[in-house]
Amino acid sequence: MPPDSRIRGTGIGSGAVLALALALCGCARMTPLPEPPPQRNENVDEDRDAAAAVLMGNTFQTMQRLSQAPAAEQAELLAAARSGYERSPQGGAQLRYALLLATPGHPGRDAPQAQTLLRQLVAQPETLVPIERAVALVELAQIDRELGLKADNDRMQVDAQRAEHERVAAAAQRRLQAELDENAKLRKQLEDAQTKLDAIANIERNLSDRKNPTEVSPK
Repeated sequence: MPPDSRIRGTGIGSGAVLALALALCGCARMTPLPEPPPQRNENVDEDRDAAAAVLMGNTFQTMQRLSQAPAAEQAELLAAARSGYERSPQGGAQLRYALLLATPGHPGRDAPQAQTLLRQLVAQPETLVPIERAVALVELAQIDRELGLKADNDRMQVDAQRAEHERVAAAAQRRLQAELDENAKLRKQLEDAQTKLDAIANIERNLSDRKNPTEVSPK
């Protein structure tokens, strides 16, 4: 039987066979397409930002309570923040603890320690969400200014104390020198007086010797 009659017997035309063969060859040589990059889930970022904003709001309320509450409650609030920081010493927990340490009006305030914690956070911005980074930068700028002014004031006080000490020392030195000069003057006057007395005594002895000449014994 001729080849064409066998192909026709199967119901597939020669054109269809050729097209199928070309398609199979093309599939064999075709390289696989790269997978599309994973799409960023913006909803997750938005949820994280929203949660951080709520936590920041709660932290601000705690800061207000910390500055106005009785001493016992102040200690409890600060201890809770410290405990959270110790469990997770980074990110939001570290920022919350630093903010409470920097809050004025309570005995546990420690601005230098807050400054250290905030500087660590600013040096690692990836540990914070945008709103937390903004709060950390603003608070750090305020503490830097406060501690800078305090350092300037302390330095001025030290300089003033040193100047006062030098002034007092100079005045004491002047008084001492005046006393030394006065003593030297008195000593000189005393020596002059003693010289005069010695001269008078010598004159008196000479006069006495003239009035009472020494008798010469007879031979």
